[in-house]
Amino acid sequence: MFGLFKKKKKEPGLPAINDLDNNPLKEGDLVEALRYDLGQCKLLVVDNAYIYESLSSGKQVSWLKMIDASTDNQKVKKILS
Repeated sequence: MFGLFKKKKKEPGLPAINDLDNNPLKEGDLVEALRYDLGQCKLLVVDNAYIYESLSSGKQVSWLKMIDASTDNQKVKKILS
């Protein structure tokens, strides 16, 4: 009976993220950032977290700062090739 209320362990891993057009994003994708004057960026994984790195300036921004409050998607547009 005491086993009913055990906490379930969460699987380690990264959350699934999407751009404004609902395209799924993964490590290595090129995107056009719509915030922080980053321009074109590459999506990287550093210390088990997503990071956008600007191709022109090298500035890095966490994916948490790029969340669109109304849709929960990222404020980026994936560059489709």
